[in-house]
This record gives sequence, C-alpha cells and structure tokens, in this order.
Amino acid sequence: MARLSPDAKLELYAGLLRARLHDIQLKRWVRTGVLSKAWLGTGEEATTVGPVHALERGRDVVAPMIRNAAACCELGMSVADMLRAYLATDDSPSRGRDLHVGSWAHGVLQPISHVGDMVPVIAGIALTFKLKQEPRVALTWVGDGATKTAAAHEGTNFAAVQQLPAIFIVENNQVALGTRLEQHHLPGHFREWAAGYGAWGAQFDGNNVLDAYATTKLAADRCRRGEGPALLVAETFRMGGHATHDEREARETFPAELFQQWGKRDPIGLYEEYLKADGVAATRLEAIEGEVTAAVERAAEDALASRATMPPGESALGGVYAKEENHER
Repeated sequence: MARLSPDAKLELYAGLLRARLHDIQLKRWVRTGVLSKAWLGTGEEATTVGPVHALERGRDVVAPMIRNAAACCELGMSVADMLRAYLATDDSPSRGRDLHVGSWAHGVLQPISHVGDMVPVIAGIALTFKLKQEPRVALTWVGDGATKTAAAHEGTNFAAVQQLPAIFIVENNQVALGTRLEQHHLPGHFREWAAGYGAWGAQFDGNNVLDAYATTKLAADRCRRGEGPALLVAETFRMGGHATHDEREARETFPAELFQQWGKRDPIGLYEEYLKADGVAATRLEAIEGEVTAAVERAAEDALASRATMPPGESALGGVYAKEENHER
C-alpha cells in the first residue's frame, strides 16, 4: 500500500476539521432557535473521514448514516447543501423533503432513516459491480445497535456468500440510542463478528484517522481483487446524545470518567499531535483551520440566505410517480 503524501495527510486534517465545524454550526443553530435538534458525529469524525479518503472518488459508492455526514462533504457535496438540508429549503439536495441527503453524482446514497437498512442496499450495489466486472467498491457504516437488525444480518450474509466488493464498518460508539453496548451485545465486543459470516475482517481505532484510512484501504484493495467483502469494526465513542435534545440523558448513561477518557483521545487532537511530530509546522495547521473555518461560516451564511426560497406546499406532490411515457408506435 502506497504511503500517504504530505498533501493527502493535510487533506485528512481538513476533513476532520470540516466535520467538526459542521457539527458546531448545527449545535449553534439549535441553541439559537434556528433548529429544534441535530444529529452529530462529534468525536467520531475519524471513523468517517479516514475510510472515505481510502476510496476512489468518482468510482466507489458510500451509504452514510446521519452521523457520517462528513462522507458527503469529503466526496464533493458542499457544506452549504448539508446545512440547507436541515433548513428544508427548496434548493437543498432533497428539495426540503428530508435532512438525509445524498448525491448519486458524487457517489453518495441518500440514507434510509431505519438503521441497518443500508446494508442490503450496499450489497445490491456491490452485486452490480461484480456482475459488470467493475473494480469498484461499495461501503456503508452500521451502528453497534443496528447489527441486531434483520436487514443488517441478511445483507451482510448475502455479501459474504456472494463474495461481493462491499465494506461494512461497525461504528461501535458503545451505545445504541440510550442502551449501552453491554446491555445489547455479548460478549461486549465485535472481534468475532466477521468470522461469524466466514468473511475477512479487521478492527481499527475509530479515533485514529490514519488507522481508519489504512484498514479501509487494505479492505478496498481486497475487494478490487475479487476477494470478497470486508467486515471492519471501528472502536470509538459517542461524545453526546443520540441527538442534541438528549444530551443530559447521554451524560447519565455513562460515568463522567469515561467521557474524560475518550475526550483525551479526541481524533482531531490526536492527529494534530501526529502531524506536528511528522514535521508539519503549527502555523500550517492554524492556517488550514482558518481556511476551513471561513469556508464553513460562508456555507452557513449561504444556507441561511436560502430560507427565502422555501418549497411551496404543492411541491410535496411532485416526484411521487414516474413521468408518463408515450409508448405508442
């Protein structure tokens, strides 16, 4: 596997910052009454950014969960469009219909809100790649809780049996809604998860973006060689509530010491330490942070300006049925 170039390493850093600042902007809107609530990936950014950078943009396909919004931006969707989705404006990716967004042109499937359901969808996309003999990869994330759903199990098993070029990442953030991992999963880890399907698997540090990148790159290379799916496990931690409305409940779910332990392993802080040790000047990192911050602030302003064009009520009737075609000859 080729080593990452200095520029590629800095792109990972910018991606982590972009993801964090996207979440900060949403949280700011919640606190000021612009939004009622938001779903964040704070503390889990590396689990999304690393794997996406290990794929081939323009060829591979991803299906993010709502906590993987960073995947959309890293594959070319604009931060402004991500924010417009929350505001339900007429020029948002879903035309104001849904805050789950995607763009087939960018290789991003729009998520299904029922967690686990994107697993069989990605398996179907991967089956298409295999039948067409295209060296492409389909990837999705699934939460530790969602591995218990029938859809996730069926899709994973199908991919394993059919030897499909699919990557499934269990984003083990230690909690499903308000249920701790040990309350819904035995023996309390996912080390044997891949073996249960007879598939290749690996674990990575979900707070280490380089580990996330390298493990996914190995998995993607295997998929392109026709060696079947990869079942990866990312160990990370949800630093907030399921959404912004249940922060207090989240803080009561785990002891404060656990938040402190994971807080010391913040993915951005860890990567900054690595880059500095790798010879990147602190001033260079500060400059990148300034550039990304300015870009996200502009995106927020653009998104707020779009509230002048909210979708008319009758637009809800559009896009429901396929357009009638004239089959007369």
